[in-house]
Amino acid sequence: MIAFEDALKIVQDAVYYEMSTERISIHNSLNRVLAKDIVSDLNMPPFPKSAMDGYAICYEDLKNEWEVLEVIAAGQQPEKPIGKNQCSKIMTGAMMPEGADCVIKVEETEELKNAKVRFTEKDTKRNFVPMGDDVKVNDLVLKKGTLLNAQHIAVAAAVGYDSPRVYKKVRVGVISTGDELVEPHLVPGPSQIRNSNAYQLVAQLQKMNVSPLYFGIARDTEESTTKVITKAIDECDVVLLSGGVSMGDFDFIPKIFDDLGVEIKFKEISVQPGKPSVFGVLKNKFIFGLPGNPVSSYNIFEILAKPLIYKMMGCDYKPAEIRLPMAKEYNRKRSGRKSFLPVKIEDGKIWPIEYHGSAHIFALTEANAWISIPVGVSTLNEGEIVDVRQI
Repeated sequence: MIAFEDALKIVQDAVYYEMSTERISIHNSLNRVLAKDIVSDLNMPPFPKSAMDGYAICYEDLKNEWEVLEVIAAGQQPEKPIGKNQCSKIMTGAMMPEGADCVIKVEETEELKNAKVRFTEKDTKRNFVPMGDDVKVNDLVLKKGTLLNAQHIAVAAAVGYDSPRVYKKVRVGVISTGDELVEPHLVPGPSQIRNSNAYQLVAQLQKMNVSPLYFGIARDTEESTTKVITKAIDECDVVLLSGGVSMGDFDFIPKIFDDLGVEIKFKEISVQPGKPSVFGVLKNKFIFGLPGNPVSSYNIFEILAKPLIYKMMGCDYKPAEIRLPMAKEYNRKRSGRKSFLPVKIEDGKIWPIEYHGSAHIFALTEANAWISIPVGVSTLNEGEIVDVRQI
């Protein structure tokens, strides 16, 4: 049994290549990984622009009265330069006229009877954005390896990349194992349960914008299980199996891996939940044997399989973690393994939820985060700061 940190390093070090690349529409780029740096083709903003609705003037004329020359709307090019004691009425985002270096807010002005305008306050900010203040031509705006979220897509669009080059999706196969399983549309018979793990894993993959292939349920015979695993390995880059990796009489997967030539990197991890987890490599394919209990399967996917899949797509994935205080004391009976505990973030604090162990899938519906408890720690005190990973 190895430590979680060692297991994560083994998984990460096993990835020695990246997926090939492709150009895709920006409309389909959410959660894809950028395969090429993006540089700006223009200044942002491309012209000095007003940050307010108001009057564009020369600042040295602030205390004088101004003649209004024109009204400048956003998207309209100014026609007249600003001279001494002159102004143009201007809208937010509109191009500043030549000669103006300040915008006075409408609410800080007064229209006079002589059709002129004056400033009514003591002083003002300049209230305009210089050309290139945000980005200049040829600036690097997005780095290769960026996992594209909404804000990144906005930047790519702003600098003209409507077809970004990204890494191709990893082909991931999902298999459930066990005679006790039936698919969700069926009513379980005696000693049977519905297959939830496969659909959980499929959803976790879809959240990454990875399109999984589901190979169904492998029955508890070596022949059936070998056939399904072989097919999945042939068709996929990564294979995720749930169940069949512990020490029961019908848990053949470690033996099947050996027979197929899969190099087993580890068979057990010092984590809770998820101890009986197998990771193996066959040439350029990666195989995970995940525990059958659904919370264990969910956890091991998040902490090991997800980082591997992202690395194959060129992304050095680091889950966002925050540190928050415990709302109440929490105790666990055993502290020999690193524990990942489903919790709820509420009012800036961490609340333990009712959790019966790795088979308690319904606990995850109440949780919006995990906390990690180090080896050797059995008590978290009220107010103690803990590491939190949001779900």
